[in-house]
Amino acid sequence: MTSLLTPRVATTSQYETTLTSLAQSQQNLARLQEQISAQKRVLRPSDDPLAALQAERARTRMDRIEVEQRALTAQTAALTTTESTLGDAVTLMQSFRSQIIGAGNPAFSSDDRTSLAQELQSLRDQLLSRANQTDSNGHPLFGGLGSKGVPFAELAGKVVYNGIAGQVASTDVGLPSSLDGFVTWMNTPSGNGTFTVATQGSPASVSSDAGAVADPSAVTGHGYRISFATANGATTYTVVDTTTHTTLQAAQPYTTGGTIAFDGLQIKVSGTPGQDAALVVAPSERNSVFDVLDRAIASIRNDSGAKLTQGIATALSELDLAANRISSARSFTGQLLNRADNIGSNQSDRSAQLDATRAAAEDLDIIAAVSNVDTQKTMYTAALQSYAKVQQLSLFNYIS
Repeated sequence: MTSLLTPRVATTSQYETTLTSLAQSQQNLARLQEQISAQKRVLRPSDDPLAALQAERARTRMDRIEVEQRALTAQTAALTTTESTLGDAVTLMQSFRSQIIGAGNPAFSSDDRTSLAQELQSLRDQLLSRANQTDSNGHPLFGGLGSKGVPFAELAGKVVYNGIAGQVASTDVGLPSSLDGFVTWMNTPSGNGTFTVATQGSPASVSSDAGAVADPSAVTGHGYRISFATANGATTYTVVDTTTHTTLQAAQPYTTGGTIAFDGLQIKVSGTPGQDAALVVAPSERNSVFDVLDRAIASIRNDSGAKLTQGIATALSELDLAANRISSARSFTGQLLNRADNIGSNQSDRSAQLDATRAAAEDLDIIAAVSNVDTQKTMYTAALQSYAKVQQLSLFNYIS
């Protein structure tokens, strides 16, 4: 005969099961309420280790971008000051050039030119001040790769560069906060950029323009001397290559205002040459902007006649070359500022993407969370009711 065994469930076991369900519902409800309060799905790494790691990586990268953006803001401010300073320098150079043109007025006396030289000296000193300009943190704008104190200083009447020549390279997230002061202020070619022309003779009786290159392929880079001679009322010139000591042109007829051409160069010469009059042509050399200004001031203060005319012509040519150098530096600064805008935009986009990654990993879906709270409340209520029923289960309820 087969007996049926009816499983027995102890009242104590039912109590424990109900209490466990009740505690779990309380824990789930409390966690949901905490998540809603913080608006975070992941409150601690144990909630979701992988999501917590992803969110932490995103925050670390966002913090790094914030540091880079603060540095970029400081760099942009320095470059903005640099661009403004170079703009002031261009204006000062234009004023200097206008004054030089006025110096050629034949009605000017020696005192007038002395007064003009003083005004030019003031403009020159203002330019030196611009070259030593600093940013809001006291760092030189034209320090190059580094500078001990001011990058430009006067030594024995000559401006020297104390910085380290070179340009700090840009990166994907940053820009240089200073420019190469050597390239900007100390690398101006003399003369017309290819050669220089100077007068000889006492007093100088001929002068020329700054000259030009007529045929670049024929330029040798040699030095030359153009000498003049007058016989029987006729003036001639002779061109000698002083590098090879070769006579290129001998006893050629000279006409004031005419052009003398040789080895790809051409020079317009004016004046009535004396017996010892000559023009010396030499390859262009590199000078500072301040050398150009100082030579121009010295010519205005000390020269006269043909030598002054020659000095003015040379000064105007060199001033244009120096101004072009400064304008090029200003253009480069403008390019850096445009790049700063692009970097800032890219960094903002990258930060937004990282924030989206962080949010996807740890942020809470509020609508879903509120729905879950309602569900957990229902489950909690059911667990309470179940616990109440279990408490009523006792044999004594059926004995009486």
